Amino acid sequence: MANKNFYDVLGIPKGASEDEIKKAYRKLAMQYHPDRNQGNKEAEEKFKDINEAYQVLSDPQKKAQYDQFGTTDFSGAGGAGGFDFSGMGGFEDIFDSFFGGFSSQRRRNGPERGADLEYTISLTFEEAVFGVEKEISISKNENCDTCNGTGAKPGTSPKTCDKCGGTGQVKYQRSTPLGSFVTTSTCDKCGGKGNIIDSPCTSCHGKGTVRKNKKIKIKVPAGVDTGNVLPLRGQGEPGKNGGPSGDLYVNIRVAPHQVFSRKGFDISIEEHISFGKAALGTEIRVPTIDGDVKYKVPAGTQPGTIFRLKGKGVPKVNGHGRGDQYVKLIVDVPKNLDDKQREALIAFMEATGEKVSEGNNKESFVDKIKKNFK
Repeated sequence: MANKNFYDVLGIPKGASEDEIKKAYRKLAMQYHPDRNQGNKEAEEKFKDINEAYQVLSDPQKKAQYDQFGTTDFSGAGGAGGFDFSGMGGFEDIFDSFFGGFSSQRRRNGPERGADLEYTISLTFEEAVFGVEKEISISKNENCDTCNGTGAKPGTSPKTCDKCGGTGQVKYQRSTPLGSFVTTSTCDKCGGKGNIIDSPCTSCHGKGTVRKNKKIKIKVPAGVDTGNVLPLRGQGEPGKNGGPSGDLYVNIRVAPHQVFSRKGFDISIEEHISFGKAALGTEIRVPTIDGDVKYKVPAGTQPGTIFRLKGKGVPKVNGHGRGDQYVKLIVDVPKNLDDKQREALIAFMEATGEKVSEGNNKESFVDKIKKNFK
């Protein structure tokens, strides 16, 4: 990746953290993965650049070297400053020959980690609160069962390329007035793979992998919420040349509940009572995620009062304890009072020392009652 800024490739600032680097890589790798962009050469090259940038920036030692020198490979760099390279190709070609070519090919033929995958799972409110086991089906590459991932027809095996000796690259020596220069390029016989398959597997056509739908059981812990991500290590795309498989990241989406609302590990609910019960006090039954509980509402409780049920919230993910439940009381003011009810309320207002005008109509009278309970 000559003359390319690894930070620009991943779209992150130079001081990005390890988590930011990994997050940016995952997003771009999913976007430009060859399986999602079949036949798109530009996306294929972009994917290679993304992987190369991540291999450097995710390794603290390589990252420190890259930040200081702008490269991580000094092998084969000969000569001195001030040379005129005109007539020997562009500066990008020379830089790639000295620094990028060999190291890039070496990484390509070495063990390569498989790509990460993403999946979104939808849960009910109760499933998210209490945890659940789910089975999902994802489409991914798997090592071919017929050839055990070799790509060769059973009974045969890939042969080491006789042109590059299995390195996937060939070296050329140039003699110039400044001395001899050794450059490397991809082997045109094996395409940089280092081996040749004379008899490809009929199941995978020499790829070594086949596309399958795989069922995976997921244990969702209690307390998850929308936006949480469950990492399943090694459940991503298979690695190449003996490299490890990538990971599967399961994104959580939780459906809303008709009664409960959630914020973090706390639950909120609204309960309606009459203004008479609010004034005199009462005992009510309050629904919780564990079932109904009794709660004594003290006399004189005002509209909008919020009380807490400690430990009746959502279990904390992979932790101890639970959140709380908060209950907001809504005091209902009656409408369409009959004469008997109206007389009783007028008597109550007079007993409290409030003057009631004979000219009050029903609507203004109800308004007065509302004001008393604000």
